[in-house]
Amino acid sequence: MKSRFNLQLYTNRKFVWLVSFSLSLISIIGMIICINRPSINAPLNLGLDYTGGTQITLERNCKNNCIELNTSDISINISSLRNTDKNFILNTSPNLTRSQIQLLDDSKIISIRLPYLSAQQSESVVALVNESYGPFINENTSVEIIGPSLGKQLLKSSLSSLIFAFLGIALYINFRYDRRYSFLALLALFHDVLIVCGVFAWLGILYNVEVDSLFAVSLLTIAGYSVNNTVVVFDRIREKGFTEKELSFKYQIDNAVGATLTRTLYTSLTTLLPLVCILIWGGSSLYWFAFALIIGVVAGSWSSIALAPSLLSLTRKNEID
Repeated sequence: MKSRFNLQLYTNRKFVWLVSFSLSLISIIGMIICINRPSINAPLNLGLDYTGGTQITLERNCKNNCIELNTSDISINISSLRNTDKNFILNTSPNLTRSQIQLLDDSKIISIRLPYLSAQQSESVVALVNESYGPFINENTSVEIIGPSLGKQLLKSSLSSLIFAFLGIALYINFRYDRRYSFLALLALFHDVLIVCGVFAWLGILYNVEVDSLFAVSLLTIAGYSVNNTVVVFDRIREKGFTEKELSFKYQIDNAVGATLTRTLYTSLTTLLPLVCILIWGGSSLYWFAFALIIGVVAGSWSSIALAPSLLSLTRKNEID
């Protein structure tokens, strides 16, 4: 079966490498800046899931007719305490713009996550929310402190999941193909994860965007998606090695990528469509999760179509000409 597209991937391989190297370098620079910034002090701007904080849960006293609320309005109201409440008008007061609001049970329950608050500061937040969105059932109001040890355990679990996913992928591809394919698939996967992390590092620097436990889920999802696309391309390259032995390896790669290009693009587009819908209509809690997946799908498509196959040509240079 002939390729529908006459690609010249080998001829343009240096451009592909330049694009990927530039994006990776920008990502690494962003993460280094995050590490050296005192307010972040980590490769990414870690959210309350990882750093701990105060969780306030309130239940509205409105039975089944609760007026629908907006998480952005609640967050803005809480942030206003920084300028109006005596418990927060201090240089050392917590950053209230880091609040994470969730509305549960048709806006009947409000869950608020904030950096560590003192007892007086927690009372100020409860009083403000009660005044603006109450009344609440006082007996069901709870204020809990989430310690840093829980956040560290969650961060450790997230990193362990990523490492085991990488190892599992490497073992599978090594068993199915060989070490060259396994190494390049992992390199493409690392490239995709690095770019997603780099984008969020710069978002943390410029817009104070934080990463939470859903970000780790998005990285695992991206890993599976990226490897799936790369394996399809590698499989077609191996197939071309049997059916087009008369051609040099570089032409086999170009034909294989051309043959899988339509499939890869269609798969990426059909994956992006629901993610864009989640981004627009999924609410604030899923916004950055969907955004991370969109970046990952785009990066994964690029690495499987262009980066991994172009690097594969280097492993058999004696067969290129």
